[in-house]
Amino acid sequence: MANKPKPRSRQLSVYLYIPNIIGYIRILLNCYAFARCFSSKRLFAVLYFLSFVCDALDGWCARKFNQASTFGAVLDMMYSTFLVGKASHKDVKDSSSWLFKLYYGNRMFMGFCCVACEVLYITLFLIAKNHTENLMDVIVTTLKQGSPLSFLVALSLLGCSIKQVINFIQMKTAADACVLYDTEKKQKP
Repeated sequence: MANKPKPRSRQLSVYLYIPNIIGYIRILLNCYAFARCFSSKRLFAVLYFLSFVCDALDGWCARKFNQASTFGAVLDMMYSTFLVGKASHKDVKDSSSWLFKLYYGNRMFMGFCCVACEVLYITLFLIAKNHTENLMDVIVTTLKQGSPLSFLVALSLLGCSIKQVINFIQMKTAADACVLYDTEKKQKP
């Protein structure tokens, strides 16, 4: 008996998973935020921050409602995870990086790094006098002030820097997984 194609409604339902809808909202928030960034810095900051909250919320909803999907993973740019048979990009038990293990093994540390990164972006955007101002000048000037804002920027800069190192490790790990998958695929008869 030939395999019957699955009903179209089943395929469309994945598009309507709660975490995927949150992902669509996140994309729309970012598009609108960046379209308005120079005309309304505060609106940009609020929309960008809401987009960040949506990023955390979609993962929680995927787990809470058992709606994890490959489509959602691609929407969240973690496709390489599935190529190597892992359930999540946060599965780091075979990683050789202590920092990667610390980041994904400690939710408070990961949360600090993620929030610090977004807070740094929003804060620097809000305190820059114009969009052509040199980013390093804004950071150095703010840090020299010795104010509570300086402390916020310094703390955010630390967390953001760690997050960028993690992003690099993750990108390299994902690239290696994709290359290994392609290599093994070509070697099969």
